[in-house]
Amino acid sequence: MAKKYVCEAASVQDTVAFAEALAAQAGPGAVLALDGDLGAGKTRFAQAFAAALGVTDVVNSPTYTIIKEYEGGKLPFYHMDVYRLSLEEADELGLDEYFHGSGVTLVEWASIIAPLLPEERLRVRIETTGPDSRRFVCEPVGAAYERWCEKLALPAYEGEGDDA
Repeated sequence: MAKKYVCEAASVQDTVAFAEALAAQAGPGAVLALDGDLGAGKTRFAQAFAAALGVTDVVNSPTYTIIKEYEGGKLPFYHMDVYRLSLEEADELGLDEYFHGSGVTLVEWASIIAPLLPEERLRVRIETTGPDSRRFVCEPVGAAYERWCEKLALPAYEGEGDDA
């Protein structure tokens, strides 16, 4: 089983700070695979992540458009929400162009398309722990993402959990 790390966010400000810290690590081709219950804060996290990349446009959930592309930051930002897709439909979209492109991709509900995700990625599961508090369980898949977690000095996650 892959090593997992955890970030406890006591407030929305802590969530924003964590998203900013991850964005500071991101380079071309980075992929964040986000999962969590409805209302856990996936879109809020994506907004903070995008802002940290320098995106000035309004970032909202691409639930119906599936993919939104944002330029103007330090890197292109590709925000995906695959909640309403089947694996087969997602496969027809040619997502590899985004995953292996010059920008950073953040996928909400990523577990739905797990077989289509690149081999290396950072899996992040958001758990609601209170009205504004969240637990981010991070599972780096690949050495680069392992370094992200180590550089952020995230503690190891000792809890039970599904496949982030």
